[in-house]
Amino acid sequence: MTDLIRVRRALISVSDKSGLVAFARQLTALGVTLISTGGTAKALTAAGLDVTPIDQVTGFPEMMDGRVKTLHPRIHGGLLALRDNPEHQKAMAEHGIEAIDLVCVNLYPFEKTIAKPGVKEDEAIENIDIGGPSMVRSASKNHAFVAVVTDPAQYARVGAELTGHNGCTSLALRRELAAAAFARTAAYDAAIASWMSSHLASGTAPAPAKAPGNAPFPGHFDLHLERQAELRYGENPHQLAASYTWADAPSGEAGILGAQQLHGKELSFNNLFDASAALELIKEFSQPAAAVIKHTNPCGCGVAADLRQAFEKAYSGDPLAAFGGIVALNRPVDQATAQALTEGQKFLEVILAPSYAPDALELLRSRWQNVRLLATGPIAGPSERSPRAFDLKWIVGGALVQQRDLADMTPRNWQHKAGPALNPALAADLELAWITCKHVKSNAITIVREGTLVGAGAGQMDRVESCKIAVQKAQAKGDNRAQGAVAGSDAFFPFRDGPDTLIAAGVQAIVQPGGSKRDEETIQACNEAGVTLMFTGQRHFRH
Repeated sequence: MTDLIRVRRALISVSDKSGLVAFARQLTALGVTLISTGGTAKALTAAGLDVTPIDQVTGFPEMMDGRVKTLHPRIHGGLLALRDNPEHQKAMAEHGIEAIDLVCVNLYPFEKTIAKPGVKEDEAIENIDIGGPSMVRSASKNHAFVAVVTDPAQYARVGAELTGHNGCTSLALRRELAAAAFARTAAYDAAIASWMSSHLASGTAPAPAKAPGNAPFPGHFDLHLERQAELRYGENPHQLAASYTWADAPSGEAGILGAQQLHGKELSFNNLFDASAALELIKEFSQPAAAVIKHTNPCGCGVAADLRQAFEKAYSGDPLAAFGGIVALNRPVDQATAQALTEGQKFLEVILAPSYAPDALELLRSRWQNVRLLATGPIAGPSERSPRAFDLKWIVGGALVQQRDLADMTPRNWQHKAGPALNPALAADLELAWITCKHVKSNAITIVREGTLVGAGAGQMDRVESCKIAVQKAQAKGDNRAQGAVAGSDAFFPFRDGPDTLIAAGVQAIVQPGGSKRDEETIQACNEAGVTLMFTGQRHFRH
């Protein structure tokens, strides 16, 4: 197998034209003949480059709206022929096939197309590339002689090698490019297969299974995950770890792996996981909101008229647990909020927000050397989150896949089961208790007072113990913040002992799904104490 191969002819056909002209100029400067198609040829010609149109190579015009242009023996023969095989060389000579030494192709933007809201089926199908993947696979298979470039990010590397090797590519580079190319076509085909399974079941093909709410689950769930970074370690120092991005995830929402780090140490596995949990919580709110997260559980959450007040409420909920926590904010950080964040002896691991005012960013940077500051970009509100983004839980041997829990959390469909009618202030607190409860590990109990999460019982094996922990947290500062507060439970109370615990602490309203065989006991307990009881009809387990 030959190591250095001189590039004499290159075929260029790209949808993403960023960096294209500079790369093509570098090729022509090295004496490379450029062959190109359609819009790519026009872009190169407009830049003053000499281009051989594809139809001069094939002898056929581009046809059928560009669907047929490169699917021809003079293209694929030029890519697949073994240069050291006499029979292949003979066939090339007999049929007028010239070798192509480099292919530069990036594919039709199928993934971006299907990510657009309201995309039409015909538009999606027309963005399924056929000729591009065919050329990429042909060139990759024959990487002993052909270099294949599939990403503008590769231009600098390829250009440098061509310059350094007098117009030649090395076998090591061609192998690396071929591996990347096969990974790209695999991801591309996986995205198409998943979309078609979900959206185009028809005729004799079996329809995909339907989940409650008509969310389709494809027969094959193909994920293409691209390694983003190797992490220092996993949950514990003896575990290796890395972060991966889902290249064709069907959601344009802000996510932690897409956030820009503006300051601080390298993010750890636990930082990323906790920060993602924090981000998901603050997406629940339309009004200014802040959350403090420890081990994916909210130890503080607050809503207010402005961001500073929201943060102060969130931090005051449990300052002890907030030590070393993750702070999430759903509005750009201004100077006033930055001042509240930096006051006192706070120790935080991560602060995340859509963006930061310059003076706020400078203040945060000067206050902490190591705190990680993340800018997520615009954060989706409750109604803007993508229902197409599934929730996956990995288990040995496979994965469990479910819809995201995006149920309506507002009180509009709640049922009043006991006690007095709610006033607006209690109703707002009860809604906050219900929302935060959804983000606490089950069995989950939350206590909220005046727009602030003041107590949470998380992850206990029985619900009454979670009630006791939430009350203890609410009473931890020496005053009984459960007095006059409200409480939420992520699932029904199997017995009245849980509600009795909350009522004894001073809670005056409770929200829970209902549905227990002993609901009447809970209703009776609340009526006896004059405590309002609301049923939502939906539970929110979080395992």
